[in-house]
Amino acid sequence: MNTDIEIAQKTKLFPIHKIAEELHLSTEDWEPYGHTKAKLSGALLEKLSNKRDGKIILVTSINPTPAGEGKSTVTVGLGQALRKMGKKAVIALREPSLGPVMGLKGGAAGGGYSQVLPMEDINLHFTGDIHAITTTNNALSAFIDNHIHQGNALRIDPRKIVWKRALDMNDRALRQVIIGLGGAKQGMPREDGFHITVASEIMAILCLAMDLKDLKRRLASIVIGYTYNDEPVTVKDLQVEGALTLLLKEAIRPNLVQTTENTPAIVHGGPFANIAHGCNSIIATKTAAKLADYTITEAGFGADLGAEKYFHIKSQAGNINTAAVVIVATVRALKMHGGMLKDDLKTENIAALEAGMENLQKHVETIQAFHVPFVVAINQFPTDTEQETAFIEQWCDDRGYDVALTTVWADGGKGGIALAEKVIKKAEAVSTSYRPLYEMHESLEQKMRKIAQTVYGADDIEITKQAREQLKLYEQQGWGNLPVCMAKTQYSLSDSPTLLGRPTGFTITIRELRPSIGAGFIVALTGDVLTMPGLPKNPAALQMDVGEDGKAKGLF
Repeated sequence: MNTDIEIAQKTKLFPIHKIAEELHLSTEDWEPYGHTKAKLSGALLEKLSNKRDGKIILVTSINPTPAGEGKSTVTVGLGQALRKMGKKAVIALREPSLGPVMGLKGGAAGGGYSQVLPMEDINLHFTGDIHAITTTNNALSAFIDNHIHQGNALRIDPRKIVWKRALDMNDRALRQVIIGLGGAKQGMPREDGFHITVASEIMAILCLAMDLKDLKRRLASIVIGYTYNDEPVTVKDLQVEGALTLLLKEAIRPNLVQTTENTPAIVHGGPFANIAHGCNSIIATKTAAKLADYTITEAGFGADLGAEKYFHIKSQAGNINTAAVVIVATVRALKMHGGMLKDDLKTENIAALEAGMENLQKHVETIQAFHVPFVVAINQFPTDTEQETAFIEQWCDDRGYDVALTTVWADGGKGGIALAEKVIKKAEAVSTSYRPLYEMHESLEQKMRKIAQTVYGADDIEITKQAREQLKLYEQQGWGNLPVCMAKTQYSLSDSPTLLGRPTGFTITIRELRPSIGAGFIVALTGDVLTMPGLPKNPAALQMDVGEDGKAKGLF
């Protein structure tokens, strides 16, 4: 059996101009970035503004496990299947972060015969967008510390700076640091720390901005800290929004690539869903919708994280109308949610599968709460038995849920035809009746409670003293009408990663809040979730190398 990278390296890619031509793009609409990648024009979305939007399909999943779910693989496979059926389809995905690529989770470019390519580029440096975000983030940090060093005209309290530095790598040693040591010439010593780049507010801003003007406006609104009188200090106060926008002028342009079957794909932006809002850029999704009859996009991790934030943050910011949702589940992951150990998953176990179905049921209920039609996709693995897949299909049939078995990893688009047929039927049947779970005028506490109770199934939320004080401050500043971005473990519906399945009788602890005013939301940190992950004992990087021919080795 070939690995993902072996399949990718054997695939015949079209020159990128052929992909652009398929989308009827003129030479002014795109700029080549090598032979197989391109940057789309910053003016393209405005140029297409009078075109009718195609149907947008969101792909989400159950809570992930080490057994794997293959959400990105299904996203790519579904797009390929639609194209095989003669539909004009474009896939819109996030860019992978180097942290999980080099660490444990892996990339985000799909797998098998349903990948976006060139996968080595996409999983490593790609077109440099994430590096540009890292640079912009850290340039702002430099401007802040220089302002303080040069006299601190804004009276920024060094103890109340909330802006952190960033690095696109899992590096636990940088979570909390002291900077400015070495005497007066080295700046003022203070506590600082690092986020992984995909958790930076600048990543969120890039993915939510509609154009350069909106990007600049959002960057200017970033709150970097507070004065000695507890007044917020913004990037606009520092007068550096122009410089930050300049650093991002290329990164805001979406990237055009293709799949293993040469289906067009737009890959742009990459916030995590457990610690950020988990969706690719609004510009990418809306551009794809103007260019295609069907746009297949995804939101990170399970519906409790990515889909919830997609609907409350991305959809409302971008006025995105979603026609249908695909909920991805696997036999392997459901058996883990039912109590099986990873090493035992090759063994058929209907009892564990049945117990794990409660996790799928909760995610179905979440999508139903948003009033959007859905289809369950069973992403088949070679170790799945007929009895196990038949059990899931019967379970769905008994409840009136549309379900389709997919084999897109092994068979590419052909393996997603059954899913595509059901998605088309759902998407074309009626216009969506989407409704958010909360209204913006509700308090931040009410919003957090509704998410915790409706989406996670919690009894209630518990707000720490620190978070309670922050709530009061944020409401006083007029930030209470913003949506909430919940930072929570992806592995469980609760805030404890060990509680699999569908836990009950639990409380979500809100330990800290952080303002992301430029992005347009308030981040609520729950449980022990961290915005700078660490590497595992045996990171994936140990298997990676490059041959004398320049080709990557060991990259999945």
